Amino acid sequence: MENKEQSKGEMKQNKEVKKKMNWSGSLIVASLTGAFGSSFLYGYNLSVVNAPAVYIKKFYNETWERRYGFSVDESTLTLLWSVTVSIFAIGGLVGAIIVTPIVKFFGRKCTLLLNNVFAVTAAILMSLSQLAGSFEMLILGRIIMGVDAGISLSALPMYLSEISPKEIRGSLGQVTAIFICVGVFMGQVLGLPEIFGTESRWPFLFGVIVVPALVQVVILPFLPESPRYLLLEKHNTSKAEKAFQTFLGKDDVSQEVEEVLAESRVQRNTKLVSVLQLLRTRAVRWQVITVVVTMGCYQLCGLNAIWYYTNNIFSEAGINSETIPYVTLSTGAVETLAAVSSGLVIERLGRRPLLIGGFGLMIVFFAVLTVSLTLQNNVSWLPYLSIFCILAIIASFCIGPGGIPFVLTGEFFQQSQRPAAFMVAGTVNWLSNFAVGLLFPFIQSGLQNYCFLVFAAICFAGATYLFFVLPETKNKTLSEISHAFAKRNKVSLEMQEMNHYPEERKSSAEQESNFTSSVDNGEAKQAIV
Repeated sequence: MENKEQSKGEMKQNKEVKKKMNWSGSLIVASLTGAFGSSFLYGYNLSVVNAPAVYIKKFYNETWERRYGFSVDESTLTLLWSVTVSIFAIGGLVGAIIVTPIVKFFGRKCTLLLNNVFAVTAAILMSLSQLAGSFEMLILGRIIMGVDAGISLSALPMYLSEISPKEIRGSLGQVTAIFICVGVFMGQVLGLPEIFGTESRWPFLFGVIVVPALVQVVILPFLPESPRYLLLEKHNTSKAEKAFQTFLGKDDVSQEVEEVLAESRVQRNTKLVSVLQLLRTRAVRWQVITVVVTMGCYQLCGLNAIWYYTNNIFSEAGINSETIPYVTLSTGAVETLAAVSSGLVIERLGRRPLLIGGFGLMIVFFAVLTVSLTLQNNVSWLPYLSIFCILAIIASFCIGPGGIPFVLTGEFFQQSQRPAAFMVAGTVNWLSNFAVGLLFPFIQSGLQNYCFLVFAAICFAGATYLFFVLPETKNKTLSEISHAFAKRNKVSLEMQEMNHYPEERKSSAEQESNFTSSVDNGEAKQAIV
């Protein structure tokens, strides 16, 4: 009995040591640098327009009056501001659509580097718009910044999922969500009146965008490309081995290389798959549906509505209007802490509990918030309960729904399908984002405080679907995840493993023959047979 307990203790200790060894310096630097120049900027641009909104609208009005000799009417000003805010999502959709051929041709790392051209261009346009007296420059900068975000939110999770060992794949994948939250928080901090939140300094809020972009341009070139991309798509074994050695911090990477080679032999297809081919493939049908559901719920679960209501709820609680910007920082801080906590526990608890649990908690707090907002005029302490619900909803979102959808998209698909899968995920993400921005004012106007019940229903639908469909992917290989979906996809395990397209069999065989020439003859013959 004692020997068994000792053996279990040793196994647990070995797992902990192995997990610590997986966190190499290069892996940490690559994830932090990649996220700082990518998902950080996405989060920052979500919140950066809120603080200077009054001054930007005044700039629009003054520019209009200088050009046409009269002040802009209220409806036109509202339209211009709505376009300024929402056009970011249109740019994101464009970025999500064009990312597939870019990551295929340039690779994951080079795509992140080239994407900084969009960020710097957007920063220059937006920061100089007031000086040039052109609000069109600000709007154009926003759409270009959206393209940057659309590309980075696909390329970054792809890069992180391909450079990380499976033992820490979830934690590393959460870096995307953590830096989105940090970006939102920094947008709130820099927007304070003491920093850049004034009439004369608001253009600096957009000029700051060049800093993360330049940091990424300086550091990322010294880190390797994705070893999976080098091995499976470029067929460069020596560079792939060096990349594995750099990211894993060890010399012997033969096991990792062999795992990727085995994946290639099983899949028999390294040719890039189009979106149409991906959607037609029965072997990944439920994986695609799950990605669509999780990404749709990610945007439609109501967090944007929470941001809309925050200032009003704080005001109802008796907080001075001048103090509200500082109190609002608590929402960004809670968001960041929850995302970091999720990253620390995701490899212990798994994806399912955090994702389903996050949606479940949001349902509860949305219901409580609806009751609180309805009755707060009759009970003096209810506005404080509303504040608590807002913070709880934000925390619930960030522990699971805020980051895990990006992780799952990287885990569900083989190398040749991953770019198309991220394109599908990105398209759903940005279309849902645009739909929320377009429809929420009408929902809020029609339902008032009861609008949160709509989001509670969406969270319930998402949680129910994931409870019955989503398998746990923690520490599992692609093959094991595919097996978990095989029965639902109504394909045999053998067909699930083959997972290739009839029209490509010939080219796949040729690719495999060339690819396996880098290993010994015995392995090559076995692979082709």
